[in-house]
Amino acid sequence: MKGVVLKIRITTPRKPNSARRPVAKIILSNRKQRVVHIPGKGHNLRKHSEVLISGVGARDLPGVHFSCIRGVYDFSPVFGKIRRRSIYGVKRPDSLKKKLRRKFRIF
Repeated sequence: MKGVVLKIRITTPRKPNSARRPVAKIILSNRKQRVVHIPGKGHNLRKHSEVLISGVGARDLPGVHFSCIRGVYDFSPVFGKIRRRSIYGVKRPDSLKKKLRRKFRIF
């Protein structure tokens, strides 16, 4: 569902883990407010940025049951990703693209 960022903050995970995880408070298009996880390294989210969220949260963050989808609306993809690109909104680089066989090429 589509939403708009109200506030961005850092939270810490539950007991056995230790980190600083970015989360955002979002107001959805149906006027409900949710706390969502911001995946990947770095982000460009600010107040009033538009994001798309999915129901996959961070398991060790209490109360966070949703996650932002990268590469959609105002949320930029992670640059320089080679593996697991679909999660971080990165297109396939030219160096990894498959070569078409001569029979199937379009001129």
